Amino acid sequence: MAMGLAAVALAAALAVPAQAHGEGRPPHWELKQTGTDVRFRGLAAVSRNSAWLAGSAGTVLRTDDGGRTWRDVSPAGAQDLQFRDVEAFDARRAVVLAIGEGEASRVYRTDDGGATWTESFRNTDPRAFYDCLTFLDPRHGLAMSDPVDGKFRILSTKDGGRSWKVLPNEGMPPALEGEAGFAASGQCLVGAGPRDVWLATGGAARARVLHSADRGLTWTAADTPVPAGDPARGIFALAFRDRAHGIAVGGDYRADQPSPQAAATTGDAGRTWAAAAQPPPAYRSGVAWLPYSRTAALAVGPTGTDLTTDGGRTWRTVDTGSYDTVDCAPDRGCWAAGEKGRVARLEN
Repeated sequence: MAMGLAAVALAAALAVPAQAHGEGRPPHWELKQTGTDVRFRGLAAVSRNSAWLAGSAGTVLRTDDGGRTWRDVSPAGAQDLQFRDVEAFDARRAVVLAIGEGEASRVYRTDDGGATWTESFRNTDPRAFYDCLTFLDPRHGLAMSDPVDGKFRILSTKDGGRSWKVLPNEGMPPALEGEAGFAASGQCLVGAGPRDVWLATGGAARARVLHSADRGLTWTAADTPVPAGDPARGIFALAFRDRAHGIAVGGDYRADQPSPQAAATTGDAGRTWAAAAQPPPAYRSGVAWLPYSRTAALAVGPTGTDLTTDGGRTWRTVDTGSYDTVDCAPDRGCWAAGEKGRVARLEN
């Protein structure tokens, strides 16, 4: 990342001194060697030192030393699965989601840093395809499937992911024709606080965000200005800094297609969404608020990283490396992950 207005803005957002007199470097992504070439779309930042990765070929990695070394803690016999989401409670406890049709969609949990895993859910409905997973607290979590019988399906746990049940769908509005979620970054289902959760969609005539204020029992749907109308277009990731303020990013994941208006914001818990005045210049699949900031967030995608310092209204590119997902820990430890084993930590 070259020093300039973007770097100064990022330094300010992180509450660190900007580069002075040519000494040192501004905040930047620093690549960490993982020793693998799998694609990591699942990422959980525990701290600056601790993070979990989940990816293709049934791969789960964990670091406790800031990314200097990575331990392969993949579940036994999972090499044919595609892990797309990981939610970690700490350096020892985590839950991972494998995606796909029918029995390819599974959930595993570990309590010993990945030394052993328990398969706690295996989808037996060939019509279901689970995309994303989120936890509201260490006990309450949800996973979402593409529509079954015309409605998105919600899976719920009340014991930290040790057991799961499908919630009734009476409170879920009908899905649009062709509507689905994108298992691109583990961020198509996100929560804020003890009860609020949001679900992002695409593929249909309109890209929508569905909101539940009762842990997934009842939902309302809101249209967004993010373009859809094609199976490759829509909202790919959401981030909420509290139950009112959220950011949506997406676009068209095809490299040869433009992604105009690929970001939007809400200040009313997702009831209404406004297009970003200056969106990211291309498709973005992951987004995260910077800790303790009311206005700063990062969005990532295959062509770069963008920063907003005004709550998502305008974005500027700060890095051109390829990443699929991004996550920040409470101690300001921000991580990004993506294709060919790429993982980076934001360095000040």
